[in-house]
Amino acid sequence: MMPLIRIGTRASPLAVWQAEHVRDALHAAYPDVQVEIIRMSTSGDVLLDAPLHSLGGKGLFVKEIEEALLARQVDIAVHSMKDVPALQPEGLEIAAIMAREDVRDAFVSNTVHHPEELAPDARVGSSSLRRRAQLLQKYPQVQVDDLRGNVATRLRKLDEGQYSAIILAVAGLKRLQLHERITYAIPVEQSLPAVGQGAVGIEIRTDDIATRELLQPLMDQPTWQCVLAERSMNRILGGDCRLPVAALAQWQEQKLLLRGLVASPDGSRLLRAEANGTDPVALGREVADQLLAQGAAAIIKEIQT
Repeated sequence: MMPLIRIGTRASPLAVWQAEHVRDALHAAYPDVQVEIIRMSTSGDVLLDAPLHSLGGKGLFVKEIEEALLARQVDIAVHSMKDVPALQPEGLEIAAIMAREDVRDAFVSNTVHHPEELAPDARVGSSSLRRRAQLLQKYPQVQVDDLRGNVATRLRKLDEGQYSAIILAVAGLKRLQLHERITYAIPVEQSLPAVGQGAVGIEIRTDDIATRELLQPLMDQPTWQCVLAERSMNRILGGDCRLPVAALAQWQEQKLLLRGLVASPDGSRLLRAEANGTDPVALGREVADQLLAQGAAAIIKEIQT
């Protein structure tokens, strides 16, 4: 008899889509499995009046779900990997990462077709220091203001004319069947994505061997290796998803190419590094060391203080 699997997730439409995606994959692998989705609010969902980078602590979008997992109120937690700090609480681990969606950032506007068409002082909305820095580095004339809330809330504010454009993840818009809202998919060479962007991860209690084995059919090994390299780099740089840190690992033949970036929020300094190899953890360390040698620690410290 198959066990009941209780999935803990944020309550936003995109997070629920991800939980349902995991549920459907479990049903495909185990037709008799019973799955219950339990929606929760996290600190990141409730604290909407301040920029993400100004809020204390790590894991703003996963903390409460992880607490429920440790308390055995749920059996697995489903996260966007870009929201998961590189260091997890003791007793928890990522057991599977599913095949990745499009990793690019989406430029969304009702008035222009490309960021280069933005008027001087045009207001662009984004909650990400990483996106802000890369946009300002290329288009220093625009004004980037904080924009919080779920995808629908952000699009509504754009449609109300509060912003000339907003920056979202292509993956999220695709998953919510909002492909038509993507005005321009920004190449990764212009906007390197967040660590783990586009990947859905499944977290379990470390001692839950049965659930770990149950999740193996959902594991996508190429994505796992890519995200492992990105998270290895991020762990050395501070492990915080609020920082202006970007990374993307991609397979090139039999090796991983990892590109990393640390930026000042105003875009005045963008540090870049890359390396290739076959060991994801060592590769992440190599790219992090290159960034630290360029002065990444000073940029990160300035933001954290």
